[in-house]
Amino acid sequence: LSFFLWSSSPDDELINLANQNKLHTSPILEQQVRRMMNDPKSSALVETFGDQLLYLRNLPATSPDGVFYPNWDDELRKSFKRETELLFDSIIREDHNVVDLLTADYTFLNERLAQHYGIPNIYGSQFRRVHLGPELDYRHGLLGQGSFLSVTWVQNFRTSPVKRGVWVIENILGTAPPEPPPNVPPLEDSKDGGKVMTLREQMTVHRKNEPCASCHKLMDPIGFALENFDADAKWRTKQGGDGGVPLDTEAVLWDGTKVNGPVELRQHLLAYSPQFVRMVTEKLMTYAIGRGVEYEDMPVIRGIVREADKNHDKFSSILMGVIKSAPFQMRVKSEEVAERQKVGQ
Repeated sequence: LSFFLWSSSPDDELINLANQNKLHTSPILEQQVRRMMNDPKSSALVETFGDQLLYLRNLPATSPDGVFYPNWDDELRKSFKRETELLFDSIIREDHNVVDLLTADYTFLNERLAQHYGIPNIYGSQFRRVHLGPELDYRHGLLGQGSFLSVTWVQNFRTSPVKRGVWVIENILGTAPPEPPPNVPPLEDSKDGGKVMTLREQMTVHRKNEPCASCHKLMDPIGFALENFDADAKWRTKQGGDGGVPLDTEAVLWDGTKVNGPVELRQHLLAYSPQFVRMVTEKLMTYAIGRGVEYEDMPVIRGIVREADKNHDKFSSILMGVIKSAPFQMRVKSEEVAERQKVGQ
């Protein structure tokens, strides 16, 4: 319990209750979880689990080419990470529905990040909570944050609809994307007459190759709907700057739904919010027990999700469901240990 919530050893109160064999009783266990979550040490859950859940650990390796993105530096990278950590922290501390990670009409900004996003009247290096009005609807939730948008670039100078589509499939829909086939041909840079193609045109040609078509039909439309966000998460209406080609963000998703831009994409993804809740639950269980979730754990996962649904999918419901579950409370012996014991008998 202590390593799960604090990433640290237990304190005297927790040890004393365990020694008295009281910690497993439901009222005391719930009281201790509330106490521990109110302790500053629980920030470790935000920083460590949040980094795993939202792939923030990939940000240090993100570095778009300075020629194309002159405003990019380490301070901006750290600001992206801090923004998302603070949003996740607010979901936990205020015990929101975990789906609010996708829909929150607020974020956390300092002056540097606000300027980068084009949001006025934010001054100083201190992060503060900022309401995002209707004019900034496209910034609501994770899909509008630089932490997600900047880790899905490719080749230092452009966005990657495929990577963004894969991220959404994995981290919102909770589904493993298909593996790419071998010997995938590269994108074509030009077409008849030497005319330079837009990224979308290049990918349209690429999808004509049958080994690629079925996978890209699933991933690409998600990424196309997010093309208003550049590789450094700035908002844009044209590809390649003011003199570039107007962006086409219309897309037909895997279920036949037509969307245009990030707002409509996000609104449609909410229809799949149960998958998102299940994905959060699976990842929290994985983090809590220190191993991957196996097929025999899935009935427990589904039970936690059903109970959380009765309480508006609040984070506390998922957290307590994991803590009270058999996989968390009961040690599972490895096959190697079990086999040794069998041989010894």
